[in-house]
Amino acid sequence: MMLSDNKINVLTNRLISELINGRMMVPVQNETVLRKEIKRTIVNEMKIGEEIDSVVKKKLQSFSRKLVEGSVEWDVLYKKFYEEEEVRRGRRP
Repeated sequence: MMLSDNKINVLTNRLISELINGRMMVPVQNETVLRKEIKRTIVNEMKIGEEIDSVVKKKLQSFSRKLVEGSVEWDVLYKKFYEEEEVRRGRRP
């Protein structure tokens, strides 16, 4: 599920604010560049998550024995395959 542009902007602003207020980051002179980079990163990560979700669901649908989405077995396998795909794509160690 993609977030709206407005929601991504809110997240970006909150992240920068918390980093500065928590003294984890020194305020930068050109926050516009920083905001764009954070926004780009959020959008890219969400796209990758959606791609992984699609791959995992196709894998689960390919089983000869049909699994019911939302069942305990489906949830366990979904999580397992999702994590494996994240590792394969370098998102996890």
